[in-house]
Amino acid sequence: MNALNGWEPVIGLEIHVQLKTKTKMFCRCENVWGEPENTRTCPVCLAHPGTLPVPNAKAIAWTVKLGLALGCEIAPRALFHRKNYFYPDLPKGYQISQYDQPLCSSGRFMLPTADGDREIGIVRAHLEEDAAKTIHVGGTGGRIAGAAYSLVDFNRGGTPLVEVVSEPDIRSAEEARRFLQLLRQTVVELGISDAEMEKGSLRCDANVSVRRAGEDGFRTKTELKNMNSFKFVADGIAAEVQRQAAMWDAGEEVVQQTMHFDPASGALEPLRTKEEAHDYRYFREPDLVAIEPQAELIEEARTELPELPGARLRRLEPEVGFDLAEGLVTSGRDRLFERVPGDRRAVANVLMNQFAAAGVDPKAVEAEELGKLIEARDRVPRHVFLDALSRSGDPDFAAAPYLAEVAIGDVAELDPVIDRILAANEGQVAAYRAGKEGLLGFFVGQVMKETEGKADARVVNERVREKLNA
Repeated sequence: MNALNGWEPVIGLEIHVQLKTKTKMFCRCENVWGEPENTRTCPVCLAHPGTLPVPNAKAIAWTVKLGLALGCEIAPRALFHRKNYFYPDLPKGYQISQYDQPLCSSGRFMLPTADGDREIGIVRAHLEEDAAKTIHVGGTGGRIAGAAYSLVDFNRGGTPLVEVVSEPDIRSAEEARRFLQLLRQTVVELGISDAEMEKGSLRCDANVSVRRAGEDGFRTKTELKNMNSFKFVADGIAAEVQRQAAMWDAGEEVVQQTMHFDPASGALEPLRTKEEAHDYRYFREPDLVAIEPQAELIEEARTELPELPGARLRRLEPEVGFDLAEGLVTSGRDRLFERVPGDRRAVANVLMNQFAAAGVDPKAVEAEELGKLIEARDRVPRHVFLDALSRSGDPDFAAAPYLAEVAIGDVAELDPVIDRILAANEGQVAAYRAGKEGLLGFFVGQVMKETEGKADARVVNERVREKLNA
């Protein structure tokens, strides 16, 4: 708050989740990612005259399931509407979406924090069709500005999309990032989407404004679009909050508009004036009947809900602390953590650091063997330990061959090596003894290099420190 000179951020997110149904929302084209351009299309999703939409029942059921996970009320009667706007990636000239009678509304999402739970309201979770993908060729960073020409890939057009709209309850860029990560993990565990920001199956826009601490009501907001990573979402919001606070302090008015955040430069640029609902001229989709979810469908979806990530985070917190519990849950490694035997904090630290860097699928790991490896991590050479972790997802992985390669911990064997290193680096020794204690890592690294990584790093650290302080 001090850096913002008394201004409080007010943030709401609009999260678009692309469902991984087998077919698109209103036609029977295959719903797949990464296929050659314009090879998964038909007269319906290309808006040929005379074609009619047929809703995807699985997409409706999955939206109900997500709504229940978000604590939403499921509408007894929901409607599809036409959202009218003109853009090359929208062949009909409108998008089939939902407006004032969405499938899910009035929810709440509990966001665990180190200081207690924060309740983030959910305005709605509505079902719609995605637009096609426009590819700008020759522009900076794939943007339309400066592009030589643009191409449209209609494979994505018509895929089922759920838009989750939060209340403006989020109060910092970091809180927005954490909310988005936990929501993403919830979606993944429901099995309804891969929710990968890099592929565009999870996209996030942020509505941002500021107000004086303690002030009621809201000031003018802006919208940040096209942010494709959790870090960029947080960085973009932080930059926009600073920009708006500086404008109000200078006596300037914030204009309601859509902004683009460039993560490379940190710059914010206006794209266009922000649209209001009336600009889209919503009206009910005449070719589709109302959705009236049956009680059986809702109850079936409710019984299929797993233990949600936020609840698991709280369950793991007493064992490893809040930060590690949050990292395990939002990375999807907590299930493996619960299966791996051994010291709980040690297991958690390895999973969140060296194991994460190895890029191994947690579901493929034999937990008992990984537990043996982690327990012996200080007794085997570091390079052996890292190599074993990288292979821990192999079907025939066993810890025993790696545990046989014990690190050199015999002082009688290590001392001559350490003495040679210190004698060859008299300048660094003098600098260390003059107060540059950060050089300890240099000496330890040289010993590890000399022993080809086979020395016990803990023993080396102790012996080098003793000799330097002698």
